[in-house]
Amino acid sequence: MTLVTLSDVLQPALRDGYAVAGLVTLGWEDMRAFVTAAEAEACPVILQAGPSCREHTPLPVLGKMFRHLAETASVPVVAHLDHGYSAEDCRVAIDCGFTSVMFDGSRKPLAQNIDETAAIAEMAHAAGVSCEGEIGFVGYSGGESSAGTDPDEASQFARDTGVDAMAISVGNVHLQQEKQGGLDEPRIRAIEAVTQVPLVIHGGSGVPIAQRRSLASGSNVCKFNIGTELRLAFGDALRTAVTRDPDRFDRVQILKETHDPMIAACRQVLRPLKNA
Repeated sequence: MTLVTLSDVLQPALRDGYAVAGLVTLGWEDMRAFVTAAEAEACPVILQAGPSCREHTPLPVLGKMFRHLAETASVPVVAHLDHGYSAEDCRVAIDCGFTSVMFDGSRKPLAQNIDETAAIAEMAHAAGVSCEGEIGFVGYSGGESSAGTDPDEASQFARDTGVDAMAISVGNVHLQQEKQGGLDEPRIRAIEAVTQVPLVIHGGSGVPIAQRRSLASGSNVCKFNIGTELRLAFGDALRTAVTRDPDRFDRVQILKETHDPMIAACRQVLRPLKNA
């Protein structure tokens, strides 16, 4: 089994100058393709179960799916809860075999976010599980606006919570379909100056590839979450499979045709983050 914690993959990334992809999964087809792509690229991978995934498939099932894939994988695999909004979300994920939980208290006042994140980090660590927290608020394309991470607050958050990874808001936006202006690198440098915790970029699909590559090799950003970019690739592959033969109705045969395109799309995500 190559099931590992978030800290297991991010600490080497921080030390050696590369980043690991946190890939947002929605079902068996994409998570299986993601592990195959990571094996082809010989790099670790973080399989993430976010809120929309959990609405569709219960956490106990997702935990078993992630762990099953990790049992036969030739690369390290992290089973990660993305955007847990309560201690109960995180507790259930830990009980279901996840090796990493992300508690999102970013909408809460600083003191409350710190207190709740610290308690969840303590719970996770007692179970041998990693914990990611968020300081600042990463907004949503067409929805809530972002609130940039204050470096002084980031320093306090990292020190007082004991998190293994810290998600920051530096111009990144969730659900962004186009790669636009890029991240605020001076803000990233200011945060790096006051903490050595591995940094996480949510909404990584909107970050230009060249900037992903440069930050992966030359900053403390050790994890890029990628969801929308791969969802678009899956949608394109599925649409092609369905329309190629309108008379087909066997979902297994149709979904099989998304596998190779998803592997190819995922390898394009993984390659720029790797340690050359």
